[in-house]
Amino acid sequence: MGQETLWQRFLDWLNSLFVTAPAPAPSNPPQPTRNPEPPGPPPQPFERSVLLIVFNPHIPSEGGKPLLEVMGWNSPALLAQSYAAHLQDSSAGFARYSIVQTVEVDEIPVKADGYQYTPDELLGVLRNRGAGAHQPDTADYEQILMDFNIPEMVDAGQIDEVWMFAFPYGGFYESRMAGPGAFFCNAPPLGGAGGAGTRRYVIMGFNPERGVGEMLESFGHRCEDTLRRVYRSKTGEANLFERFCRYDQKYPGAAEVGTIHFAPNSQADYDWGNPRMVPSRCDTWLNFPDLGGAARPVNCVDWGSGDIRLHHAWWLRRLPHVSGETGSIRNNWWGYIIDPESVE
Repeated sequence: MGQETLWQRFLDWLNSLFVTAPAPAPSNPPQPTRNPEPPGPPPQPFERSVLLIVFNPHIPSEGGKPLLEVMGWNSPALLAQSYAAHLQDSSAGFARYSIVQTVEVDEIPVKADGYQYTPDELLGVLRNRGAGAHQPDTADYEQILMDFNIPEMVDAGQIDEVWMFAFPYGGFYESRMAGPGAFFCNAPPLGGAGGAGTRRYVIMGFNPERGVGEMLESFGHRCEDTLRRVYRSKTGEANLFERFCRYDQKYPGAAEVGTIHFAPNSQADYDWGNPRMVPSRCDTWLNFPDLGGAARPVNCVDWGSGDIRLHHAWWLRRLPHVSGETGSIRNNWWGYIIDPESVE
């Protein structure tokens, strides 16, 4: 049994530990081959240290049980472990995240306007599908940064990134950037305490009600905004990320990999299970920087027949991660995505 098969089985086992609902059975999507490296050494693995914060208030009306137990949600620790493993696999071993500190908090994040749910009030909102939820919903990120001394930890090199788990209506964006020169990363950049320090860093916001597929989607949007910024001065065919994102509905007959929401043949957001055949050059990106390959017919079978996790892993594997430069931009796009300090 090959090493890649063992690794994929390990990832599938991790994912199976917290599947919340049965997904459409994938039809054995073809597994991509690894990129042939151009001349020169491949990018070295990049280590990133993570602070994991889990907001898990105890609920008085439920005998003081923690919210995660009351709701029967997934384990944030297992979700984070599988998420890190998927990113390492999708980047061909380049992105290596390690959780160096985990803090579980018996609290509910305060909103930016100062409002804070009581535990029983929050439980009522959750059980009533958002009825009575406070607006505006956004959490007070600056208070969280100060409460956990996050800018100081980043500046001291103790952590490079923050992953936070809360709950629906917890007020977190999927990703948000802080630090000097922070830019839009699926959310407005943080100011105030969020602009302090000497380094940029990303704060990911996750929901333990969901699975690893949704976590990879959050990361995918982070990829999109980061690479749009990297390629913002490039136009036409020189904007390789715009080319990477082409899908048939928008570029008939000229699909490539698509976006995190739109597969090559998608006709609407999240349409990852569409059986319609279209020509696509999605596999050409496995040979980057050689993009001279021909299109081939593809449909949902190629990326998991509608399975969110399989589609997003398929999409992430096609992000270039080889040595060298093309048009003054590094061929290893993952370096920009996981190290915002490297983005001009």
